[in-house]
Amino acid sequence: MSSDATGTSPARARTAWAWVSNLGGVALVGALLWWLGTGPALAGLRRIDAPTVLGALALGALAAVGCAWRWRLVAEALGVRLPLGTAVADCYRAVFLNATLPGGVLGDVHRAVRHGREAGDLGRAVRAVVWERTAGQLVQVVLAVALLLALPSPVRPYLPTVTAVAVAVGLALVVLVRALPRSGPSRQARAVRAAVEDVRAGLLGRRTGPGVLLTSTVVVGCHLATFVLAARVAGVTAPLAVLVPLTLLALLAMGLPANMAGFGPREGVAAWAFGAAGLGAAEGVATALVYGALVLVAALPGAAVLVLRGRPSALRGRPGDRTVGSQGGSSPVPAAGLAGSA
Repeated sequence: MSSDATGTSPARARTAWAWVSNLGGVALVGALLWWLGTGPALAGLRRIDAPTVLGALALGALAAVGCAWRWRLVAEALGVRLPLGTAVADCYRAVFLNATLPGGVLGDVHRAVRHGREAGDLGRAVRAVVWERTAGQLVQVVLAVALLLALPSPVRPYLPTVTAVAVAVGLALVVLVRALPRSGPSRQARAVRAAVEDVRAGLLGRRTGPGVLLTSTVVVGCHLATFVLAARVAGVTAPLAVLVPLTLLALLAMGLPANMAGFGPREGVAAWAFGAAGLGAAEGVATALVYGALVLVAALPGAAVLVLRGRPSALRGRPGDRTVGSQGGSSPVPAAGLAGSA
């Protein structure tokens, strides 16, 4: 097979999947609005007022600082300097790009590559973003499972089985990683060594672990509070004990790949969860759409950062790029790995 064929097929496959993913998210939202009607969603969006905007901006600022602090902890534990002010500005810009561009991860790709070029160590910088995003997702899942077990929700009866399976899969992955070869000059051995060292230093170290856990909890709390705010704006008056589990399910759905800047699975799961809880599927979709609007509002400072600090040329890349290279002794990191960590 020719090199041209082998080089273009994966690229075409990724492009095709990106189109399917983005269009799938848009189609899902459109189908929900066609089925349930646009009235509740439009009414909710019209009720967004100045106090709501200020609340979203405040929660977004706290989340951006929490994400930046977590990123700084992980990056500096991996040996890459990152001033907190720079991290906050880059996180704001990343949130804005994630909220406005297809895929929902291009902002994180940009901040990783930009930081790596500025710090002179692209490999470690990309790994720092991968690990801090992974830590945030893991903390969100653990907190969600704990709250879903404690509070009534449509999925509560199934959670013990799901949790047991997840724990078994996690233990199997740990055993598999421990069984992989760590010695020798092979690429696989170097990757395993780098991953183990990164986790020990960047996530589980005594100087970083507590901070990563605290900041991740703060970020998840801000997202959850924004979703609850969106529900109140959309007219949902259910008690927090009923509302919080439903919003957690919608937040978890945002990690699914078939979305357009976050829209798609979030609205679908919100429709199902709110309907199953007796609050109405239309109210679930309205809440999710208002949440998306509030996230965009909270990300607007990132637009100012984008204008003041230049256009994100790193997003465009170069034809044929497959790997974020290593400098300063760090291991190479596949560029696709960053998107997979979101």
